[in-house]
Amino acid sequence: MRRFVVHLTAIGIVLASTSNWSATGFAQWTRYPTAGVPTTSDGKPNLSAPTPRASNGKPDFSGIWLTGNFNCPGGFDPTSLLCGAELPMGREGVNFGVTLPGGLPYQPWLAEIVKKRTAENSKDDPHIRCLPDSFLRAYSLPHLLKFVQTPGLLLMLNEMNAGYRQVFIDGRPLPTDPTPSWQGYSTATWQGDILVITSKGFRDDIWIDWNGSVITEAATVTERIRRPDYGHLEIGVTVDDPKAYTKPWTVTLRQQIALNTELTDEICLEGERFAQGAK
Repeated sequence: MRRFVVHLTAIGIVLASTSNWSATGFAQWTRYPTAGVPTTSDGKPNLSAPTPRASNGKPDFSGIWLTGNFNCPGGFDPTSLLCGAELPMGREGVNFGVTLPGGLPYQPWLAEIVKKRTAENSKDDPHIRCLPDSFLRAYSLPHLLKFVQTPGLLLMLNEMNAGYRQVFIDGRPLPTDPTPSWQGYSTATWQGDILVITSKGFRDDIWIDWNGSVITEAATVTERIRRPDYGHLEIGVTVDDPKAYTKPWTVTLRQQIALNTELTDEICLEGERFAQGAK
């Protein structure tokens, strides 16, 4: 629990120092109305409305998203983006295997490293050191993600450190012998209304949670993204990484739409005093 509180406090410091965040919302385009939001009879956003469709008839994932895998007893308001007084953090943000019986199936070498990192609140965490977050980790952190979809490309923009990820839907193959990347290289095909993304070519030892679980250069990550209604995404993630894990494993991540807001500059190094204090 102490580790969770330490990092939530750290996130709050970064948000406050880089985005002028407060309990009233974001300072840039705060409360600017999102276009085309379906509403209920009483005028509230209807998150259960039908899935938006692109010009080619496929589900349109475009929008601004925030983790939906969180515990928020009072309910989450997509217009304020707050769970209580804070931005929500996904359960997998701390422990990516929280929903798996027995947790992630670590190889022995990785089990020892995760144990050590968890016990030490490791200062080697790349997020703490202002390095990029992989898309797996970004899905559970309390930072906005913007999806921009075209027929041949799904572009994912991360407000944290102005990160980006490209998912090509134009039929190209994955590159052979690529330069290792923080986000890997991603291609996708449609299976009905589900976009199936395959990603390879990662850097080694990419953290995916606060506990220090990783994927390596041997990893193949498969995502199955669907938008069951207007307000939600479901992302089935399968990690096949024989270097780090004894068998492939699968979890389901969720995203909830964020309304009446936009991405803001959230550059970690502008608040690097926090990183120094975390050592």
